[in-house]
Amino acid sequence: MTPNPSVPLVGIVMGSRSDWETMQHAAQKLDALGVPYEVKVVSAHRTPDVLFTYAEEAGARGLRAIIAGAGGAAHLPGMIAAKTAVPVLGVPVKSKALNGMDSLLSIVQMPAGIPVATFAIGSAGASNAALFAAAMLAPEQVAIGQALTAFRARQTADVMANDDPRQ
Repeated sequence: MTPNPSVPLVGIVMGSRSDWETMQHAAQKLDALGVPYEVKVVSAHRTPDVLFTYAEEAGARGLRAIIAGAGGAAHLPGMIAAKTAVPVLGVPVKSKALNGMDSLLSIVQMPAGIPVATFAIGSAGASNAALFAAAMLAPEQVAIGQALTAFRARQTADVMANDDPRQ
């Protein structure tokens, strides 16, 4: 099955526009793998009704994963997970006060029954969340699976081509 670029399979959401600096890395990975996605700012604290509607309608709209990035108190991923059965991939965004540790602990410490898959702080976490979303889609989306396999093969080839640190 080939994904329809007009129907997003992944949602990328963030608590504020400033989180885009981190979350754009998820978008770049999804673009590279041919995964259709949407991007939206949804604040758990400033727009809770919008958040609830987004989460509640995500599955019916065709989303198969939601990558949610947030900093500070970082309630966004957990609140989305509480309102949808679509898998939520949490990305802690680096904060000024505690370097993102506050965000990481907020996202990773979800109560039993409301899971959020949590990734590394910052751009590495955003990139890995996108790769994870692609891997989730790969069994049913052949083109995405092939793109993911090719990406991993390129990573291997890059390491093998540069395996002598003296050069």
